[in-house]
Amino acid sequence: MSKKDQQQQRDLFESQRNFRLLVEGVSDYALYMLDPAGIITSWNIGGQRIKGYAPAEIIGQHFSCFYTEVDRANGKPLRALRIAREQGRYEEDGWRVRKDGTFFWASVVIDPIYEDGELVGFAKITRDITERREAQLKLERMHQQLAESQKFDALGQLTGGVAHDFNNLLMIVSGSLHTLKKAVGHDPRCLRALSAIEGATKRGASLTSQLLTFARRQSVNPQVVDVAERIDAMREVLDSGVGNVVSLQLDMDPGVWPVMVDVTEFETALVNLVINARDAMPGGGVITISARNEAPGEADTEYVAISVEDTGTGIAPDVLGKIFDPFFTTKPIGKGTGLGLSQVHGFAHQAGGTVKVASELGKGTKITILLPRKEAADAAEDVDAVETGGSGTVLLVEDNPDVAAVSTGLLEQLGYTVRRVASAEAALREIELDRIDLVFSDIVMPGKMDGLGLARHLKAVRPGLPILLTSGYSDSARNVRGDFPILRKPYEIHELSQAIAKLPR
Repeated sequence: MSKKDQQQQRDLFESQRNFRLLVEGVSDYALYMLDPAGIITSWNIGGQRIKGYAPAEIIGQHFSCFYTEVDRANGKPLRALRIAREQGRYEEDGWRVRKDGTFFWASVVIDPIYEDGELVGFAKITRDITERREAQLKLERMHQQLAESQKFDALGQLTGGVAHDFNNLLMIVSGSLHTLKKAVGHDPRCLRALSAIEGATKRGASLTSQLLTFARRQSVNPQVVDVAERIDAMREVLDSGVGNVVSLQLDMDPGVWPVMVDVTEFETALVNLVINARDAMPGGGVITISARNEAPGEADTEYVAISVEDTGTGIAPDVLGKIFDPFFTTKPIGKGTGLGLSQVHGFAHQAGGTVKVASELGKGTKITILLPRKEAADAAEDVDAVETGGSGTVLLVEDNPDVAAVSTGLLEQLGYTVRRVASAEAALREIELDRIDLVFSDIVMPGKMDGLGLARHLKAVRPGLPILLTSGYSDSARNVRGDFPILRKPYEIHELSQAIAKLPR
């Protein structure tokens, strides 16, 4: 052999040695060879690190041991080799199994190796991309949550705007009923007609309230509530609502923290959840209402978790993402409005909390409202006012002339003298010119100052002047935070009388 041939052999040997050392030294990738049947013929340190096998343990074994039992039963390993042979390469991301039985998400490439046109084996590269996959899934979840948030915000703006106008119409109808009742006397036909109008108005007001709560634009009157006590007080109502074939159970942990919520909205949300649970169990079952304290996780906020769990049909995965949409319902026509769970969603978020859903087909559903903990406060004196006469001059600040006419009539029936203006600026001028005993103002008004701005200004310059605000909805009403009482539209004469009686004098 010539010196040239010897040098070529040495160069080839050195090249092969260096390549072998490179392959064996790579730790981030499992690089190994298979024979044509799939038997492992080489192994590198990356394979040992990723899959847990030492070379002596794995060389000579079939590479199908890295696949899950389901994949092996389906013939996936041999199918991968066939595709690599027929198409020149096989690539896939999927689950693989380590020596200790744990799973990891792998990026796999298989290339066929030919020598003189004959298949001599396969080169296989495996990379552990579990962390990358989890990061990608997390990013996708964040995008989905953002899309859901934007969707709810858009729906909220739409429903809030429609309900705002509708509430003013309901205010005109409901406010006029009191006057009509006195005018028709005792004619039974007229009284039946008025009763039907009154019932329809209350139903419309309830639906509008649910829409506004979903939109988080409902003006609320939050107060400190003992959760267990409030749920127990509702037990009789809830029992009658679920019927005879459904059993209602309460599971209250001792020492459940109080929360700061609007009582009416809290009770409405609970009733909506219970009725939904009942409807999911047409053949009967058990509804469990539970309350417990939930210690903070990543956030510092402590929550009270109020859950309604049923043993019903469960919610299909394709429906689960739609259940809080307003007007979405799986119930037959006439059996549901599709506003119950949207009210729950709006109430929880408006109160500073959230809603979680866990459901499994055939086993039931558990919906949990998480509400921020509130330190207990001294109970305020409960003034159970009735429709009583009043005296003095009320400054009514209302830009809608039809609503103003109705409100004026109700106030005059209560015995007040009414002066009406259409804006906050006009109200300030009127107060300077004449003696006013009470200001009753809408929150949403045209001009630079709304009703809340007017109330705050008057509180600074006329601290002793009683102020009552009213609104069907208002973004600014969220900023009231108990500074001023708010009477919701539509209201009736007894509700107006009670609200005025509770004002500090």
